[in-house]
Amino acid sequence: MENTRTEAKVRLEVSQYVKSLSTSQDIEQVIGTLRKLASYLDNGSHEEIAPGQREEFNRTQYTGILKFLVSSLKADSLQLLTSAQCSELWDGMFLRGPPDQALLVLMDYIGSSSPSAGQDRVVDILERYLKSGRLTALLWYRCQGSFSPDSPQLRETLLGRLVSLPDLTANHLHPHNRPLFLPDQYYPLLARELNIALERTCQALRGGQDCSLSFVAQLLGKACVQGHSELMFKELAPRLSTNTRSDMVWQRVCWRLMEDVPERWMESVVTGLVQAVEGPKALSRIMGNMVVKNKKAQFVVTHKLLLLQYKYETRVVRTLVGYLAQDRERRPLLIQVLRSLCQTWANSSAVRHTPVEQQLYLSRALLLCLGLLSASELQELRAELLHCMLGGMQCHLDSSVMRVRRVGMIVGECLSARLDACGPQLKFQYEEDEETQELLSMLDPLPAEDFVPADRPDPLQTNQSSEIEGQSSPQAVIPKTSSVDRVPSADQGGESELDSDDELTPYNMSGDTEMTKAAPPRYLRDCLDALMSSEDPERVELSLCAVAGLVRKNSFTAKEVSVQLTKVLLHLENKYNTPGFLGLRQTAMIAITVTDCIPVTEFLTAEFYGMNYSLRQRLDILEVLALSAQELSEPITEKNRLTQGNQPATKVMPVDPSDDPLHWQQVVEQRIQSKTRRFAKGVSQPPGSACPNRYAPVAGFFFFPLLQNYDRPQVTFDMLGSDHLVLGRLIHTLGVLMHLAVNAPVATQMGRTLLDFVWTVRYHADQVVRRGVLFAICSVFLSMPSQNLLSELSDHLLETRAWLADVAEGDPDTDCRSLAMQCLVLLEKSMKRGLEHPAMAIQS
Repeated sequence: MENTRTEAKVRLEVSQYVKSLSTSQDIEQVIGTLRKLASYLDNGSHEEIAPGQREEFNRTQYTGILKFLVSSLKADSLQLLTSAQCSELWDGMFLRGPPDQALLVLMDYIGSSSPSAGQDRVVDILERYLKSGRLTALLWYRCQGSFSPDSPQLRETLLGRLVSLPDLTANHLHPHNRPLFLPDQYYPLLARELNIALERTCQALRGGQDCSLSFVAQLLGKACVQGHSELMFKELAPRLSTNTRSDMVWQRVCWRLMEDVPERWMESVVTGLVQAVEGPKALSRIMGNMVVKNKKAQFVVTHKLLLLQYKYETRVVRTLVGYLAQDRERRPLLIQVLRSLCQTWANSSAVRHTPVEQQLYLSRALLLCLGLLSASELQELRAELLHCMLGGMQCHLDSSVMRVRRVGMIVGECLSARLDACGPQLKFQYEEDEETQELLSMLDPLPAEDFVPADRPDPLQTNQSSEIEGQSSPQAVIPKTSSVDRVPSADQGGESELDSDDELTPYNMSGDTEMTKAAPPRYLRDCLDALMSSEDPERVELSLCAVAGLVRKNSFTAKEVSVQLTKVLLHLENKYNTPGFLGLRQTAMIAITVTDCIPVTEFLTAEFYGMNYSLRQRLDILEVLALSAQELSEPITEKNRLTQGNQPATKVMPVDPSDDPLHWQQVVEQRIQSKTRRFAKGVSQPPGSACPNRYAPVAGFFFFPLLQNYDRPQVTFDMLGSDHLVLGRLIHTLGVLMHLAVNAPVATQMGRTLLDFVWTVRYHADQVVRRGVLFAICSVFLSMPSQNLLSELSDHLLETRAWLADVAEGDPDTDCRSLAMQCLVLLEKSMKRGLEHPAMAIQS
């Protein structure tokens, strides 16, 4: 009964105040009415308002009063107030009452109003609302639990207004938005206010007061799921990490905060926290053992962040694995993660169908888990790790991608060293770079929390080192200059002057040649005999070095023995460890192919599918064909003219001490030439003369024989099966031959044949083959004339375009996606040119 009377009394008084504000033109009456309304909000006012009446006003009448005030912004009564009175009385109504109701009224008015002076007034109040700490009051009001139960719809509306405030204000205030409403400033402010609310919660818990973190957890989750986790945790994570170092109450508050995050938003919160926190210890203090209690968090930490996604830095992987290894209750999850990583790493299908970046990510996580195992756990998992090492190394070493093979070698070495530290170790030969060093460092212990990375040096140490360098630099220069300018004194004896070698000029030995017992061969047949039957390493080396030059000088003799010499070079082995053996042999074979093109090409293309050849020899054949075609497609120029034309006019050659001294006029002329800047000097070399393309008439001999027997498996060679490395190189070579045949009469037939060939292997599992297919298609679009492309391949273009779009969007390999995009661009340009030329012909 008492509550009913209080409610009626408050309603009657508020209605009288509203009527007075609506009709009054007296400034004193308006000010008095606003002060009476403000007395319901301020405990320290002179008006005697019962607590029950104040509570009833805040519960039932406050929102209506605020809506009335914003709707009467253009009323005459408001115009009577001065700026100070408006700021104190009118604005104070929004800044002293329940903060959640005030925020909802302000945001609703901004969303429904048009640009006007009234809207600017409300925007000013909202900006003061944020700057005056009302967000902290709102969050703390919700944490106390003293409010009456509200509906889920009201809570969702309030959460939406808080999280989407930058979006809402940008939509309605653009281009007059305030800087405080931008995401870069608003979300860090929201994170700081949230941290203050958590601090008040800790103080209340120490005083024995109950608090609820449900609303704060929902606010954090909703902000993170909308993509603002980086801005939120950039402010929040360092503060939580610092506060939880030695305060158990803070740790319990953080644990409860994470546990109260709804399931649908848990992934965004955990992901943002893991990326922002520094080290596994800080993550353990903030999250606790929530990964054991919450299945969603467990799935995110143990599966999604380590097995499915691979975009995170190594620091994040260290934090995750170290977090699982920190506590005894989380150690079983570390073993579970290690088993999953081993199964994935040793899965041949995963190696073939996942990007190289993801395989590197999995390898880092695997090595980090391996380094954190204890001796008992290592003994328990020994059989599984051994199976992982053997199967995974085989899968990785079978790959045609060099980075994948190198990853398999490094992980195999680390597994071998960890499983049997005292026994024989696996050791591979591979090129060391930053990637390999990073993988090898994964077995090292985790760095301490106060560890300063190399890319973030300590400023104090930097300043000290710079001061030391500045003090020591003059002392370091003096000995250097004194050693150069040292002059012998007159007191020294004649023997010291005679023994001194400082004045002697070193003799120029750059043109000297090494003395050899055997003379280099002068005839091509002598080279052939030496390569076939000689057992003298020096003679074999000299013959191999002289073959290319003799072939180019003696073309008639080279044509007589070209096929036989090519066969000998193709089967030649490096028995004597000759320096640069592969390059010398390749150069010689290229010279023979260019000199006697058709017979040698027919021999090489036939032997490519021959019996008893190794994969290395077949790859050598493809390289020789591609490089020979490239040399044939280039114009013939005089080397002397080319070298003279390439020298810049202002270049001055250094003076050799062994040469005759130049005249002083020549020295002066050279200095003038070097200091003179010319903007135009005319034609530095005559224009190149036209010459026939030597590759165009023989392009078919290079191209078509390579497509004859690709689908016929042999005992030692199955290109469509296990030898996919050769298949990828073959398709790439065909693409090179197609590109070099641009403007050749046979280019159209070559393009149609190549497109039919690669179309059958476009879905190959090996990424090297798919890259070769896309490169070949690029070569077809570049080399075929646009009119012939539309007329000859019109049936395939639409299907090819759809396939390229799918590859550009969904292929796991980055290079394949990039090549597919280039193919689409080339196809669009070719189709555009092909459609323009018929139109131009009709107009003419």
